[in-house]
Amino acid sequence: MTAPAIHYRGRFAPSPTGPLHLGSLVAALGSWLMARHAGGEWWIRIEDLDPPREVPGAADAQVRTLSGFGLVSDAPIVRQSDRHALYEAALARLLDAGLAFACHCSRTDLAETGGIHRACRPGRHRDTPAIRLRVPDDARVGFEDAIQGRFEQDVAREVGDVVLRRADGYWAYQLAVVVDDADQGITDVVRGADLLDSTPRQILLQRALGLPTPRYAHLPLVLDEAGHKLSKSLAALPVDADDPMPALRLAWSALGQPAGALRGIDGIDRVLAHAVAEFEPGLIQRKPNAVAALHNCAATQRA
Repeated sequence: MTAPAIHYRGRFAPSPTGPLHLGSLVAALGSWLMARHAGGEWWIRIEDLDPPREVPGAADAQVRTLSGFGLVSDAPIVRQSDRHALYEAALARLLDAGLAFACHCSRTDLAETGGIHRACRPGRHRDTPAIRLRVPDDARVGFEDAIQGRFEQDVAREVGDVVLRRADGYWAYQLAVVVDDADQGITDVVRGADLLDSTPRQILLQRALGLPTPRYAHLPLVLDEAGHKLSKSLAALPVDADDPMPALRLAWSALGQPAGALRGIDGIDRVLAHAVAEFEPGLIQRKPNAVAALHNCAATQRA
C-alpha cells in the first residue's frame, strides 16, 4: 500500500548555543502557527553539529522552554548529532557523481576572493581538507518565498562552491539541513529571514541529490533598538516559560497579527487555540521588527 502524501509538515530547528530569546520564539511560534493554520504537523529538530559553539544542557532547556509556551513537537525530537550516517551517505553520492570535491584551500586563500571559492589554489595540501559542492558557472537559483516574495541568487558569483564538510571535520549546516528536511518529509520550511540567502544554495544541493524542494517562508527578524539582530544583541534576554504571556504577545505582534486579538484570554492552551483561529499569514510583514515597537504593541493588546 502506498503511504498517503504529506499535506503539510513544518519544523523548528534550533541550535543549542544558549537559551531561547524573543527572536527564537518568533521563529518557533511562526512556524507552529503556519503548520496549525494549514492543518499540518510541526516537528522539532535539534541542530547540534557545531560542538565548539554549543552550550551544555541548552538543547534540553530549549525544549522545556518551548513546552512552557505550549509548543510541543508532533513527533519524537531528533538530534543531528545522531544522524552522521545520513550525511556520510549523501556526501558519498555527491563525490561518486563528481558533484563534490576535496578542497585544500585555507581561509587566507579565500580572503583574497572575498571568501568565494571558484577554483582551488595549486600546491595546497591539508591532512583533512574541506569537501565542497561543485557549483556550475550558470548556477542562478530563484524561488518564491511565501513572505519575502521572489528571491534570486547567482550562487556561483555570490557564494561560490558550497562547503559540505568543514576542514575541522564537522558537517556544514547546508548539507545537514537539506538531508534532514528530505529524510523527515518536511514540506514547508518557516524560519527567520537571516537564512533567506542560504535557500538558493540549499535548493541547488537538493537538485544535486535528487531531493524534493519544500516550500519556504522567511519570517521578519526581531532587532534591538540599534537595529542589530536580536541573537547578537544585549537585548537577547531569555524568554520566561514560567510567565509566557508577555513574550507570547510580543511574538504575536512580531508576526504582524492584530493588536488585541489575544486580549482577555487566560491559559496558554486557550491562548494558542485562539491564536490559531485568528492567525492570518498574509499579515506577516517582510521588514524586521524593533523590540521597542513590539513592547508598545503588546502594551496596547493588554490595555
